[in-house]
Amino acid sequence: MAGSSESSSAAERIGYITRVQSFSACHRLHSIHLSDEENKSVYGKCNNPNGHGHNYKVEVTVRGKIDRCTGMVMNLTDLKKAIEEVIMTPLDHRNLDKDVPYFSSVASTTENLAVYIWDHMVKALPPNLLYEIKIYETDKNVVIYRGE
Repeated sequence: MAGSSESSSAAERIGYITRVQSFSACHRLHSIHLSDEENKSVYGKCNNPNGHGHNYKVEVTVRGKIDRCTGMVMNLTDLKKAIEEVIMTPLDHRNLDKDVPYFSSVASTTENLAVYIWDHMVKALPPNLLYEIKIYETDKNVVIYRGE
């Protein structure tokens, strides 16, 4: 059979696991570094002083060697626990700007939300395992962050 040999079966295999999680949160796009007029110009209706909400969908992808004994890159139970601690507990049904200290000085754009999730998720997972955070703000707006 093409591509199969004892040496290829002994090679380390790399796998990717993605866990999808949804959460709801509200925010106001507003930068403390801009004037009120600049904020209105940059963020438009998303700068509404009363904010607006989203049903975010987040994909957390890990990448690593497939363990020969367990057959897993990582245990999904551990990934689910990390997502609960990093995403669900601090972000679900929250006002990002008022309930999450990080966003008191950082505009709560989806790009910055991806960075926030990455920075906390990378601490909750084994080293060098986190590959990508993908956030669907809407069906048409998607942000990908890979720690760069």
